[in-house]
Amino acid sequence: MCYRQYKRVPRIILWLMVETAIIGSDIQEVIGTAIAIFLLSNKVIPLWAGTLITILDTFTFLFLDKYGLRKLEFLFGLLISVMAFTFGYEYVVSAPPQDAVLKGMFIPWCEGCDSRTLLQAVGIVGAVIMPHNLYLHSALVKSRDVDRRKASNVREANYYFFIEASIALFVSFIINVFVVAVFAHGLYGQTNNDVLGKCENSTMFSDISSVFPADDELVDADLYKGGLFLGCTFGIAAMYIWAVGILAAGQSSTMTGTYAGQFVMEGFLNLQWARWKRVLVTRMIAIVPTFCVAFFSRIEDLTGMNDILNAVMALQLPFATIPTIAFTSNPNIMGEFVNGIGNKIVSILLSILVIAINIFFVIDQVNHSNLHSGWMVLIVLFGIAYICFNIYLVIHMAVNMGSERLAEMPIVQKYVTHTSNNLGFGPHRNTYAR
Repeated sequence: MCYRQYKRVPRIILWLMVETAIIGSDIQEVIGTAIAIFLLSNKVIPLWAGTLITILDTFTFLFLDKYGLRKLEFLFGLLISVMAFTFGYEYVVSAPPQDAVLKGMFIPWCEGCDSRTLLQAVGIVGAVIMPHNLYLHSALVKSRDVDRRKASNVREANYYFFIEASIALFVSFIINVFVVAVFAHGLYGQTNNDVLGKCENSTMFSDISSVFPADDELVDADLYKGGLFLGCTFGIAAMYIWAVGILAAGQSSTMTGTYAGQFVMEGFLNLQWARWKRVLVTRMIAIVPTFCVAFFSRIEDLTGMNDILNAVMALQLPFATIPTIAFTSNPNIMGEFVNGIGNKIVSILLSILVIAINIFFVIDQVNHSNLHSGWMVLIVLFGIAYICFNIYLVIHMAVNMGSERLAEMPIVQKYVTHTSNNLGFGPHRNTYAR
């Protein structure tokens, strides 16, 4: 679809942006898996060795690929169940106040937050709504055996797809609530000395003072420190259960990234690779920077990469949401299943919100940074290019939605609409049946 809908240059840019999100997600999987192995091995296996082990674990699920998609979906379900159980266990033992959890769900406000907290907040958007997964969910629909020549069958399939996606998103939401609530309750307002006081009687954490310095600075939490905190506060079992949870999350992320990358490559470039080649290339790109940081730097530097990577994925969100809205709003593509006016309004407003948050985030980071003037120029140029490309995508979306005035403009016909693509708005072609 993307291959037919976009001209060559914007299509390649879109592909590169989505690939950036996939590689960023893969780096996070490497980081999480390496930290999980580090904790589960009681620090016997160093972080750099854990990053190398992830080269092998990416191929484990490919063995199941030859048995069909259903087997892989079962493995997905198993990994998600492990995450739900492990993070749910942490939630139960930490027992955060339920009224505060509910308030945080429905009143998303943070008083006195600094720019670093803002970075984490924006990053959460990218971490929860991974851009490439929008393409993955769309592509997985093709795996279902549906007679697309009959509108009634397509309508029924859409109903069950909606239920399936809703359940998956709800479970993902609950898992994220578990994780955020546990550490918000346990570490908010806590200093390094507070955590040291909880760990002083533990023989399992003899080097805890090197992780939490003896001062009154607020705890700068990450995956590794979070595991140590759980072990000190709720017992060593809590730390190991946390490690198992992030290990399962990493493996699940690996599979989604691999399949999303395959579908994205097919959709944007009309190019098909064997999945093992796809996994190898993506993982090697992710391994190099992660291994260097793990080998030459501190663990804090490794875990600190997550905030930056989450923010990078948040920046990529418009490059997945806007094309999705454009395609599903084009009557020549969707036929009678085209987005209604309500869906269009909500989708557009959410896209505007995401773009506005990203622009604000970039401006805020520039204002609070002490970068060299050369870097500042590059950031400003990137911001201008980012806004311009989003405007391009919005124009393309408006044409797909039926803006005849835009569609008739010569500049739009030359640079936006694809010559091989009929974006006219005459009788609907039921291409959903093809």
